[in-house]
Amino acid sequence: MTIIVAADRKYRRSPRKSLLPEKYAHQEPLEGLEGASFSGAVFNLSSTIVGAGIMALPAAVKQLGLIPGLVMIILGSTLTELSIDFILKFSRTSKSATYAGAVSDSLGSVGRTLLQVCIVVNNLGMLIVYMIIIGDVFSGTTTNNVHHKGVMEEWFGQHWWTSRTSLMLFTTLLIFAPLISFKRVDSLRYTSSLSVGLAIVFVAITAGVSIAKLMDGSIGMPRLMPELFDQASFWQLFTTVPILVTAYICHHNVLPIENELKDPTQMKSIVRTSLIICSSLYIATSFFGFILFGDQTLDDVLANFDGDLGLPYSSLLDDVVRVSYGIHLMLVFPIVFFSLRLNVDGLLFPCAIPIAFNNRRFFSITVALMSFIFIGANFVPSIWDAFQLTGATAAISVGFIFPAALVLRDTCGIASKKDRVIAWLMFLLAVLSSMAAISSDIYSTYVVEKRA
Repeated sequence: MTIIVAADRKYRRSPRKSLLPEKYAHQEPLEGLEGASFSGAVFNLSSTIVGAGIMALPAAVKQLGLIPGLVMIILGSTLTELSIDFILKFSRTSKSATYAGAVSDSLGSVGRTLLQVCIVVNNLGMLIVYMIIIGDVFSGTTTNNVHHKGVMEEWFGQHWWTSRTSLMLFTTLLIFAPLISFKRVDSLRYTSSLSVGLAIVFVAITAGVSIAKLMDGSIGMPRLMPELFDQASFWQLFTTVPILVTAYICHHNVLPIENELKDPTQMKSIVRTSLIICSSLYIATSFFGFILFGDQTLDDVLANFDGDLGLPYSSLLDDVVRVSYGIHLMLVFPIVFFSLRLNVDGLLFPCAIPIAFNNRRFFSITVALMSFIFIGANFVPSIWDAFQLTGATAAISVGFIFPAALVLRDTCGIASKKDRVIAWLMFLLAVLSSMAAISSDIYSTYVVEKRA
């Protein structure tokens, strides 16, 4: 049975939460359809969260210092849980089965369209980042005029088939193409569970290497607070905001995952469990990654794992870390692509039947988006640039501004006084953070160009 999920349509709400739109309610679902399990939903949501953001967090902590950096990671998790709670509360009251549908009820079609544009921009940016990192891992990257070899280049040398473009093309055709063809989120539960497991492998190896080097005295404790030399170094701190925000963006997949659950009332527990898992991984990665590499931490910490770690079997550990996380991103890719395709379809065909009913539209949009992502990954210079672009604008809007707007608008009359206070704080913090991040990025770029 194919479950129908649309980007911007209302659905009938029954105890089993039928996912057929009201206008197609006469089409009865086939027998034998099983709802998604608690564990499957946790893995899918966790996989949505733990993507490329974890690779940039050590660099963000390097900018902020260890203590402020870890505090910001915990704050990000707390705010994310609150914002998702707002989305769940208002979607249930308005009987909307999508984030865009809940926003449409509160803010109208203009608000819905703006949200969908933000989701599309954010997800496109994230998927381009995934492909960039996959290219870095397997083909190599050049940072500050220093070339960091990729795994395939180390193993087989430089050939046309180990080039960046060739490897990304093979990955697209052999791995992404089959996985992005699924029309149901729960179909990805096994790949999502494997992706979370691979992220844990990365964290475990990073922690083990860091502890071993701390014990033999070859590295010391990193800076606890940021270093502020001048005005430029102060503004540079705000460039970490998009990284921290992007690390927790999963709002676009919360309702599609909830729609397939056997028991939709479990969704709040699923969100909390996923955030605990992901926050733990983020804290461990940031802490041990910064301890291990210190001020040499690169924008993409995976690029640091291409040299001698100062331990036995260093080369093997490097390869395991890079390959495991490269595969992790390959498995995360389809679940982020899932909501991207739905929202693009909602923007282009708001009045059409759900995309899962129309194979031609489904595959046309899939091919067009995949082609755009592939081309973008070959032209965006670094993951930090991509995070700055999407994190300070689209990600903050999707994660905090729109959820806060649902509460402040409160067309359903269900927001408590506490909700309103939190929403105002969330809204103001999001707007100020976005403005500061954009301003600091512009200022930092201006300073660098002026010095050059």
